[in-house]
Amino acid sequence: MAHPKRKISKTRRDKRRTHYVVSSNQLSVDSSTGEIHVRHHAHVYEGNLYYKGKLVIEDFK
Repeated sequence: MAHPKRKISKTRRDKRRTHYVVSSNQLSVDSSTGEIHVRHHAHVYEGNLYYKGKLVIEDFK
């Protein structure tokens, strides 16, 4: 197993880790139902499945 030849400083380690960011999900409002949902995902509203403002499946459970 390989081992580092020199110790990596805390500054160098932390510079690399600055890009590890947790971001929240992008929310959107459906144009036909007014329901708030996660973008690019289908959502259930009043028992029906909607995607991109269009009814996909009726009586979805």
